Formats: sequence, C-alpha cells, structure tokens
Amino acid sequence: MAAIVLNKDNFEAEVLNSDVPVLVDFSASWCGPCQMIAPIIEEIADEAEGFKVGKVETSEEMDLALEYKVSSIPCLVVFKGGKEVKRSVGFIQKPEILELVK
Repeated sequence: MAAIVLNKDNFEAEVLNSDVPVLVDFSASWCGPCQMIAPIIEEIADEAEGFKVGKVETSEEMDLALEYKVSSIPCLVVFKGGKEVKRSVGFIQKPEILELVK
C-alpha cells in the first residue's frame, strides 16, 4: 500500500486514532535528503505489515510540523496509540527506518 498523504484534515483519523503503529515522514519537495529518502519510504509503505506509513509535506502543512516540533527534515516519527514513541532526523537507510517501527 502506498504511503498515505497526511494533512490537518486526516491526521487525527489516520495517525492518532490508528489501531496500528504509524511511521510518519515529515518532509518537503524542495529538500534534497527528503528526495533521497522518499523512494525508501514508498518501498517500506508497499511492504508494511502491522504498521502503516504516512507522509506530511511540511511546506503545505506547516501547522502539523509546528505542532509536532519538526524543525529539521526529513523527520521520521513513529506514533503508537496516538503518541510519539520514536523520532529520527536526517537521512537514514532502510534497516534503520525499519528498526524505528519495531
């Protein structure tokens, strides 16, 4: 399944009220490292079992970025039970991303 495009209208339903953990990629189209991590995030989304993957375009969803204190991108945040449980800032490889979700 492809990564879910998240915005202020669906964030609560897709992330905070999710029955499964959610990996959220806070990124921007103009960000070089974000573009490098994007295909990895899509691959993980396609293979995800037991969790789901969402993406927030921070330049369009500044309120979400501010609310979750995203000051550097790419920023990967794992939510479980509506709460942030893990965070990684900057480019990381697929094994490290998968380790975040465990």
